[in-house]
Amino acid sequence: MTLHDFHRPLGSTGFTVSPLGLGTVKLGRDQGVKYPNGFTIPDDKHALALLNQARDLGINLLDTAPAYGISEERLGYLLQGQRDDWIIVSKVGEEFIEGESAFDFSAAHTRFSVDRSLQRLRTDHIELVLVHSNGDDVAILQHEEVYDTLAALKQEGKIGGFGFSGKTSEGGILALEQGDCAMVTYNFNERDELPVIDYAGQHNKGILIKKALASGHICLADGIDPVQASFSLIFAHPAVTSAIVGTITPQHLQSNAACVAEILRQQAKR
Repeated sequence: MTLHDFHRPLGSTGFTVSPLGLGTVKLGRDQGVKYPNGFTIPDDKHALALLNQARDLGINLLDTAPAYGISEERLGYLLQGQRDDWIIVSKVGEEFIEGESAFDFSAAHTRFSVDRSLQRLRTDHIELVLVHSNGDDVAILQHEEVYDTLAALKQEGKIGGFGFSGKTSEGGILALEQGDCAMVTYNFNERDELPVIDYAGQHNKGILIKKALASGHICLADGIDPVQASFSLIFAHPAVTSAIVGTITPQHLQSNAACVAEILRQQAKR
């Protein structure tokens, strides 16, 4: 079962996306990541096979960022000839340099970062760019230049929409007042940003879920499938657009897509 029949609007951006998106941090970075098990960054052959599998499963949403090591550069190379098949989400604000995160939310860095992402991705536009927050969500939105700069870049046609990947419900709601989309954490362990999802539903904004499976740390009672239970929780909320999963394992991607498709198929019957 694939996700082709379950694509949905990303808020009011005009983009239509799959309910599952492929996160690509593991294509570009293996330092400072929060997964329970180590992994090896896949080579080009295996990375391309994963992207082709995702597309065949009906996934058209890719999540990347400058802080994801060489993820953007690799996607730029690997997506040659199929760029139009994908909705790409990238970010600004966070850099990952020599194993450490650094943040810059100035207008100059925001423009530099978007132009660099365009070059790395070998494209003339990015569908959605989010602010990669350091956790000071409200301060960033109220006192930094990044959000106004992204709005200007949208007007210039370099990006199709903009939004915020934050850590607080206050920041997420504030970001949605002007922006198109919020990326929030929502799983069995963390539900503090639920008010952002509620707000998005009331105002036709896009919602992307990060850490949908708690980066592999979900533990539930015996006999309960944590993947199915997690996706059931997420897609029970009608305002959720898509959940991002960061797997590089073909079997996991296949089972995740089948699980989400079945949940949405059952929903459609009601």
